[in-house]
Amino acid sequence: MTGVGRRPFLQAPLALALLASPAAAQDRPRRGPSRDGAWACAWAASAHGPYPSGNPSAQPDQSFAFPSAADGARDQTLRLMVRPDIWGPAARLRFSNAFGTRPLVIDGVFAGLQGMGGNVARGTNRPVTFSGGRSVTIPPGQTAWSDAVDLPFVRGPGDPRLEGRRLAVSLHVPGPTGPMTWHAKSLTTSYVTPPGGGSKGEEDSDVAFPFTTASWFFLDMVDMRAMPGTQVVVCFGDSITDGTNTTMNGDDRWPDGLSRRLHARFGHRVAVVNAGIGGNQVVGPPQYTPANPIPGGPSALSRLDRDVLQASGVRTVIWMEGINDLGTANATAEQVIEGLREGVRRLRERNIRVVGATLTTALGYTGGHGTPQVDERRRAINAWIRAPGNFDAVADFDAVTIDAATGGLKPQFIPNSTVGGAGDRLHPNRAGLLAMAESVPIDALGLGAPMPGPGPHPRRRG
Repeated sequence: MTGVGRRPFLQAPLALALLASPAAAQDRPRRGPSRDGAWACAWAASAHGPYPSGNPSAQPDQSFAFPSAADGARDQTLRLMVRPDIWGPAARLRFSNAFGTRPLVIDGVFAGLQGMGGNVARGTNRPVTFSGGRSVTIPPGQTAWSDAVDLPFVRGPGDPRLEGRRLAVSLHVPGPTGPMTWHAKSLTTSYVTPPGGGSKGEEDSDVAFPFTTASWFFLDMVDMRAMPGTQVVVCFGDSITDGTNTTMNGDDRWPDGLSRRLHARFGHRVAVVNAGIGGNQVVGPPQYTPANPIPGGPSALSRLDRDVLQASGVRTVIWMEGINDLGTANATAEQVIEGLREGVRRLRERNIRVVGATLTTALGYTGGHGTPQVDERRRAINAWIRAPGNFDAVADFDAVTIDAATGGLKPQFIPNSTVGGAGDRLHPNRAGLLAMAESVPIDALGLGAPMPGPGPHPRRRG
């Protein structure tokens, strides 16, 4: 590892509390589950693309980091910052080439604790392997899990020193990768070396990472070793779940607010992950390929297996989606309802509890979503969501965000929290999303009951 330009780890605010030295971090006995504990999904970012197809927010100019979308990344290292909802003494990482057209080679992967900016906290950066090797080749359309990687700086689940901290996942791609699978709207700053910058993941310093991105590339899931019985809540939906109009690096999407509520009630025995994609639809588009993508990604029904059913430990899904079907694809209320019904059926077959979230108003939005005709169809879908039996419970987001006098969003929920400005009347801001998080009926999520018995589950690597 190089020390050139590296900030000493002891300058970080939590340095002394986290580590006395690298050796101490490796030798300190860990409490809680060992490598034999249960895997639980601690972070997710639903794959779509290929880049640049998508709806990023607060995105810097990417042309310096990725001059050619067709070529993708070329001999570059990406340092992706992700916030696990729970921490464990070991992790494993899933990488996706779902929308690539060439075999994707990844090597030089490291995982550690984010320090300041793009730095990795000294002594925490650990090499990641794949079936014992340092590289993996992922065919187009496929995903691959890493081996378990020990995180010696984690004392155990619920370690209060790590609350809100980010995992720095560095990966090198020899490339050219070709079309890149990504998640456009991270609302989190990550870091990239220039083309031809080589493999830099082992370095603690961020000197080799001059470029930033507000997106995540290739990485789409992180599992943590957790206490047996840890339950995962997946928030499934579109841009309102993904975080449009929230605060950059602020972790104030409605799933984030819900996470804080659930941790206050259940501690580290529950994790909340976000499976939203900006612009996503329930039933459309009918086909989604690297050659013919749309910004909203593959339909919810077509990605349900990869983004929800393959999440380790999933117990409950909160599903808010349909406004883009109405406003972008001009779908009928009946078509959206039928798609929701099909998704609920598939989830219930796997013993997963499904909470239906009502669609918030878009009245007054300048796009197709904001017309009275769309609002009438939206209200019809909400009536079906609220009807007994269609979902296991209801989170009535519409009720807490609508201005009864105008039919639009409450005025205080409109101004944009990401880049400032007046807002768009479609996406609730930080205040609106926190109100939505507070409205989720925790007692109806089924988290107090034992986990269901194991059912059929996709085979995993790692």
